Amino acid sequence: MRKGPIIITAAVALFFVISWIIKSGGAPEGSSSYDAIAEGFWLTFAAFLTLAILSFLYKDNPFYKFAEHLYVGVSAAYWMSLGFWTTLVANLFPRISMTLSEWFQVEFISYQYHFWVPPILGVLLLMRLSPKGGWLSRWALAFIVGTTAGLNLPRFLRSDFIEQISSTMLPILVNWQGFGDFFTNFSLSASGQFVSIVSNFLVVLGVLCGIIYFFFSKEHKGAFGAASRFGIWVLMVTFGASFGYTVMGRISLLVGRLTFLLDDWLGIISG
Repeated sequence: MRKGPIIITAAVALFFVISWIIKSGGAPEGSSSYDAIAEGFWLTFAAFLTLAILSFLYKDNPFYKFAEHLYVGVSAAYWMSLGFWTTLVANLFPRISMTLSEWFQVEFISYQYHFWVPPILGVLLLMRLSPKGGWLSRWALAFIVGTTAGLNLPRFLRSDFIEQISSTMLPILVNWQGFGDFFTNFSLSASGQFVSIVSNFLVVLGVLCGIIYFFFSKEHKGAFGAASRFGIWVLMVTFGASFGYTVMGRISLLVGRLTFLLDDWLGIISG
């Protein structure tokens, strides 16, 4: 067996114990020894998991795999427990069984027999684990997929189609009362009439040119081609802004973890 992994593991364990001891001694005054030891452990463990995840930037390693599997396992357990208490205990049991309601100390509402449908479908889904009864899970899956699609279709039709179209139908001349009023109250503020007119005009023009780019029944030449090329620029700016927003969100998470390491753990920077 190679000694390299053993030495690295021993060094990490030693560093963990040293950090644990130091952080346990730096607990706030008035806290008990048990609280100080527990707080020092969790603080050191959080720093270890952060560094273990960041170690993937070097290469895949057992520390990263441990942190990854721990995160996935804890997340799955948390959401499963949350779903059990908020869905089964809070909503299902008070409507199908007085005994279960008393057992979990929740108020019994009333017998509603149609609430037996979800647990039956859930049992049918678990039949997928049976080699012979796996076909029963298809009925439950088909019902869930069909019902979800039917319920979400109007919602997505309104939010992703109707709302977007209505948001594009903007007035070009915002609060227009003539050129005299326009030049008299001319302002470059973000809420001013001039900026609102330019903003609405660019939105409408960008949407129309973006649609023209996807119109392939006519060759993209002349004015039609120029509008298509402008639509490409609009799409690229939109995709770039979306990508930049995503990157900045990830960077904010990185800054949060680095702040934790340098402030809460190492104490190098002040909070």
